[in-house]
Amino acid sequence: MSAVPNEAPGVTGDAAVERADPEALMRWIHEQYRAPLLRFLTRLVLGRQELAEDLVQETFLRTWRNLSTLAEDPRRIAPWLYTVARHVAIDAMRARQARPPEVVIPDLNRLASADDEMDRVVSTHTVRLALQQIKPEHREVLVEMYYKGSSVAEAAQRLGIPEGTVKSRTYYAVRALHAAIGPTESS
Repeated sequence: MSAVPNEAPGVTGDAAVERADPEALMRWIHEQYRAPLLRFLTRLVLGRQELAEDLVQETFLRTWRNLSTLAEDPRRIAPWLYTVARHVAIDAMRARQARPPEVVIPDLNRLASADDEMDRVVSTHTVRLALQQIKPEHREVLVEMYYKGSSVAEAAQRLGIPEGTVKSRTYYAVRALHAAIGPTESS
C-alpha cells in the first residue's frame, strides 16, 4: 500500500477526471485502506472485531460523502481517513457511555422469603404423611428414585426387581402419592 498516493490507479491526476469517476476512486480507497483501518480501529476499540468492522463502514460512508473534496488532493486521503476513523471510534465509545447500562430486574415474585421456608416445611410434612398412605412397594421405589437419586438400573438392583417393574411402579406410585396428598392450590 502506498501511504499517500499522488494518484489512484485508474484515476488520472486530472481533478476533472477524478471528480467524473468517483466510484473508481472510492474502490481504490477501499482496496488500499480497508485492512489498515480495520487494524487501527480494532486497536482503538480494544479488540472488539465486530465493532471495528462497523466503524470502518461508517468511515467509508463519510468518505463517500466527502469524496469530491478528497479527490482534489489525493495526498490528503490517508490522514483524513485516519482522523475520521478515530473520531468515529470516539463517537461510538461516547454513545455507549451516554446510554445507561442494561440492568436485569429480578422477578420480585421469585425472591426468597420467610414464607418459602414455611412452605418447604409444610410440603415436606405433607409428602411424609402421604408416603405412609401408599403401598410399601410404591413407597420403596419412590424413596430409591427421588430421595436417594438412584437411576432405574440402580433402583432395580437394590430392590431386586426388573427395571421395567421399577418404571411401572414409579408411575403408579407417583399417581398414588398425588391421590394421597389431595388437591392443592396449583392444581
